[in-house]
Amino acid sequence: MLAMTGLLSAALFVACGDVESEFSTAPCALYFDNQTHNDFTLADAMTPLLGIFVTITTTSKSGAQYFVFTNNQGHSSQVVFDAKDKQRQQAGQLILGLNGAIIVGYGFSETFYAYDRECPNCFDSNALPLRSYPLKVNSAGIASCSHCHRTYDLNNGGIIASGNGGKKMTRFHAATTGANGLLCVR
Repeated sequence: MLAMTGLLSAALFVACGDVESEFSTAPCALYFDNQTHNDFTLADAMTPLLGIFVTITTTSKSGAQYFVFTNNQGHSSQVVFDAKDKQRQQAGQLILGLNGAIIVGYGFSETFYAYDRECPNCFDSNALPLRSYPLKVNSAGIASCSHCHRTYDLNNGGIIASGNGGKKMTRFHAATTGANGLLCVR
């Protein structure tokens, strides 16, 4: 019995070695009401089984703030912030990942994903000067880094699809109520 307890303890210790957390602890906060905004580019990414991922950023034009949605099928759209979006931004409740951009979508599954757009193996939020290593997403849902040349499979939890080993993509908790519903990323 003592020997069995020792083996189980050793197995548990080994199993808990280099465990990679499924979700990031980095700040990310997005609440978007697509029933109000009715953005078709984002709606496609919030529809299960389509294989569409959307990169979400923000921009400013003529004093107005906009959400920018760019999907992996070549479509892009912009939506002006409404009063609630402005309030969230001013309250620090609008944070798009580590460097101002996230990627969301269902891919070819019924799992809704939200990823940071920065390469998890190149981007360092503590580096000075801060350098961006944005991932580019192709039509098949594969994200690639032009710096380290790794590719990541967005349809499969952001695992490395090719290139040297390392960390899989940074994921955030995310939920959607459907194409013309709510999007929440934390």
